[in-house]
Amino acid sequence: MTRDGTFHHGDPAAGKTPIIEMRNIEKHFGSVIALAGVSFDVRPGECHCLLGDNGAGKSTFIKVMSGVHKPTAGEIRFEGKPMHFEDPRDAISAGIATVHQHLAMIPLMSVSRNFFMGNEPERKVAGIRFFDKKRADAVTMEEMRKMGINLRGPDQAVGTLSGGERQTVAIARAVHFGAKILILDEPTSALGVRQTSNVLATIDRVRKQGIGVVFISHNVRHALAVGDRFTVLNRGKTLGTAERGGITPEELQDLMAGGQELALLEGSLGGTV
Repeated sequence: MTRDGTFHHGDPAAGKTPIIEMRNIEKHFGSVIALAGVSFDVRPGECHCLLGDNGAGKSTFIKVMSGVHKPTAGEIRFEGKPMHFEDPRDAISAGIATVHQHLAMIPLMSVSRNFFMGNEPERKVAGIRFFDKKRADAVTMEEMRKMGINLRGPDQAVGTLSGGERQTVAIARAVHFGAKILILDEPTSALGVRQTSNVLATIDRVRKQGIGVVFISHNVRHALAVGDRFTVLNRGKTLGTAERGGITPEELQDLMAGGQELALLEGSLGGTV
């Protein structure tokens, strides 16, 4: 990380075929139009930030991407081929992993058991299947070490970890089980400065492994720290996509805040906004 808080790197994703392409996605809930023609793609080894204020459509969009919602209109292409997700299991099988703001972990359970929850390694003894704790512990310790987290041991309870460390466990778990696209839903929203720095460093490590990262946030500074591209949503529409270096923090913040609409409101209120 440099002194200005960003990770300087060449764009490793430039020119690569996107892992996933979302083309003109619409999502209607009855008469309510949640998404009105949003396009978005993610390349290997890229962090593409999806930005917008509350109600912009970010949550609906990632639910379409992760198979929770079916789009009303538009096309999804995965690794260059048309793709239809019937449910989240289809998206997970394709390699799309979502780390939600509220992590699905059991605080009193060990890091190792949380890491392998739903994917338990087994060994057979006299034809009887047992949880292979030795293997699970070794893999957990190694994967966490790769992410820069030194655990006291695999039996350490998840509840004793910081918020940033728990996020890292969830990210490491997704990567270990084959994620090609990692969707991070507001991963830094409830974290302090040091914990946020750890999560952003983890995202940088993941990106360098060739995994595509979708970073959902309303925090411009955090997005600029790791983002390669930035797409801003407002009321279910795309306001634009910019490359790193092609937009200033002030311009990006202005887009998120409503841009022209905010300027008009400020004018009508005599510059008091």
